[in-house]
Amino acid sequence: MRKIIFASHSNLADGLKDTIQYIIPSIKDITAISAYTSNVPVEDEIDIALESLKDNDEAIIFTDLLGGSVNQAFIKFINNPNIHIITGMNVPVVMTLLLSLTDNKITKEQIDTAINEGQQQIIYVNEYFNNQEIDMEDE
Repeated sequence: MRKIIFASHSNLADGLKDTIQYIIPSIKDITAISAYTSNVPVEDEIDIALESLKDNDEAIIFTDLLGGSVNQAFIKFINNPNIHIITGMNVPVVMTLLLSLTDNKITKEQIDTAINEGQQQIIYVNEYFNNQEIDMEDE
């Protein structure tokens, strides 16, 4: 079994879950942890999300901020080889990684590729299109 978890401060995780399930409707089983929106401590929400995980199961966890309390609450799991925590979640990273999954365990290379793809999609659009216009004028 593979568990996909989005975890964030407030409602980013729920919004990302809705967006990913709209774009990739075949991905149905995503858990969203929108921390600090209820009186449940984030550690308890994490424990509930991971409680069904068995020794051979895999969890892919996307969090919002590296130094944030939500990501820090997951740090205790980094020594588990079947739990993968990726921070700085965004749509391109999540899509690239989820679309690359097979029935096999996820690899470091798949994670690195998704992170690189996500980084490449962070673009200052004004400058990008201004440069495109310059390139078109050169032809």
